[in-house]
Amino acid sequence: MSDFEFVFALYSLLLGLSMVELLGGLGRALEVRFAAEAGREKFAIGWLTPLLAIFVMLDLLSFWQAAWTVRGDIAVSGSTLMAVATFASLYFLAARLVFPSHPEGFANLDTHYFRVRRVVLGLLLVLLAAQLLFYLSHPVLVAAFHHPLVWGLTLILAALMVGAMLTRGVRASIAVLTVLIARYVIVYLL
Repeated sequence: MSDFEFVFALYSLLLGLSMVELLGGLGRALEVRFAAEAGREKFAIGWLTPLLAIFVMLDLLSFWQAAWTVRGDIAVSGSTLMAVATFASLYFLAARLVFPSHPEGFANLDTHYFRVRRVVLGLLLVLLAAQLLFYLSHPVLVAAFHHPLVWGLTLILAALMVGAMLTRGVRASIAVLTVLIARYVIVYLL
């Protein structure tokens, strides 16, 4: 087993649990929606929380892919394991907050989105900054940052995330989240 495989086992476990948390949250929300329909009660999932979940999942995939990029620079050590565990744990926390534990406590999940968006997106910004610092500290990886497209796409991502944190209206929030998702889809297809 290589050092990367050893460290990646921990990383992928925690990131995998993050994806499960996002999908489980969506499942719980759908169950509450179906129960509300059967009981003629009002409950709306809305657009914002599912869009945030899609964005978090795409962002998570980008970090999973980034781990592959640095596979040759990973060495097993206490500091590496602590850094990986901290990084992936923050991701799990962000994913955990996207959907409420008890969605039945909300008439509309858009309310929940406005309560948690700053924390979720703030955590993702911290993780983006940590990733950039890691890349810039490695001579082999820093070469990729000589290309203006890399900086441009990263700055667009950060600006849109800050925009999503600050946007107040539902329609404007849907627009920003949609652009964030589209940015990842375009980058993945390039």
